[in-house]
Amino acid sequence: MRILIYSYNYHPELIGIAPLMTELAEGLAQRGHQVRVVTGMPNYPERRIYPGYQGRWYMTEVINSVTVQRSTLWIRGPHPGLLDRILLDASFVCTSMVHALKSWPPDVVLATVPPLPICLPATLLGLLRRCPVILNVQDILPEAAVHVGLLKNKMMIRVFEGLEKFAYQHSHTISVIAQGFVENLVSKGVSPEKIVLIPNWVNEKFIRPLPKENAFRAAHNLGGKFVVLYSGNIGLTQRLETAIEAAVFLRHIPEIVFVIVGEPTAIQELNDYCQVCGSPNVMLLPFEPHERLPEMLAAADVGLVMQKHNVISFNMPSKIPVHLASGRPIVASVPATGTAARAVTESEGGVMVPPEDPEALAACILDLYKNPEKVEALGQKAREFAMSHYAFEGALSRYEDLFFAVRESALNR
Repeated sequence: MRILIYSYNYHPELIGIAPLMTELAEGLAQRGHQVRVVTGMPNYPERRIYPGYQGRWYMTEVINSVTVQRSTLWIRGPHPGLLDRILLDASFVCTSMVHALKSWPPDVVLATVPPLPICLPATLLGLLRRCPVILNVQDILPEAAVHVGLLKNKMMIRVFEGLEKFAYQHSHTISVIAQGFVENLVSKGVSPEKIVLIPNWVNEKFIRPLPKENAFRAAHNLGGKFVVLYSGNIGLTQRLETAIEAAVFLRHIPEIVFVIVGEPTAIQELNDYCQVCGSPNVMLLPFEPHERLPEMLAAADVGLVMQKHNVISFNMPSKIPVHLASGRPIVASVPATGTAARAVTESEGGVMVPPEDPEALAACILDLYKNPEKVEALGQKAREFAMSHYAFEGALSRYEDLFFAVRESALNR
């Protein structure tokens, strides 16, 4: 089958949807499908085109049997405002169509949201090539943007709501990553028969339990420490300041160290906050290369998942399956009624604390520090749940079956 994946993010970007779409594309290629990816020049999360891709309008690469077609983007800087984000999305919509229409016609298109405007070129491509479009919804816009205060203009909200309706109406099928997404879409009038639930996965052979005392700990003088790890995006929905404030409550225990790994600009801002708070037990580090990720995760005693109190209920951090697969328990500082809380609770591999409550977060971490047998038991449950619910090969088979079914349905229309 010829499969086109329309995704703003892709390898070599390290976080967010990029690793997932890369694994999906390469997994499908390994199963004998022709796969091409239409994407932008890599820039996330720094919002700066990576070296080796700068100064180009278009380029095509073949990576692990996947044809990757890249187009230029309009990027203003690391902290884009609303207008900057709109121009960024618009530039991808316009420039990506050149590559989307080149090369072989696909049997099916998988378009990943966000960004929401991706539905426009994907729909046009589907009409021109007479192939079905599957909308892969990783976050529901514009609701998520409204809840965190990114989108406030009433006219723009109406425009994006209209775009959201257009996206749902013109896609053949909508794949979502959590039950909360299903409930949200059905409440908006989307037929349940049009929705397919396939949770995001983790490559459980790559991310796996490894010895805690390893090269990552040695490189950062963490031998014998109780490591509380946060690794990932540091943006509008996380508020990592809560973790730093929790560290202040625990600074009298030198064995407990908070390690926060993220994009350098965000790390520098957190470093300034650490200086203000007086938290010597916080270590701030830049992202590790992807191949070192399993070792970094294994170096942790617990993994942090952070959300603000106003994060919309269906937000599902991709780091949850990853932490579970590493065999380390999660401390989830997230809203109690959200999709993230549901996933951690069902796994029995983590502990919940109220969001933006540093004292509660500190108390939870102190309890785990004092009870290593509890940490061990939670970690075992975490790995077991990841194996049974988030295994990559299972998710890959479900997507493959979906593509076959959608193509067959479109042919019979």
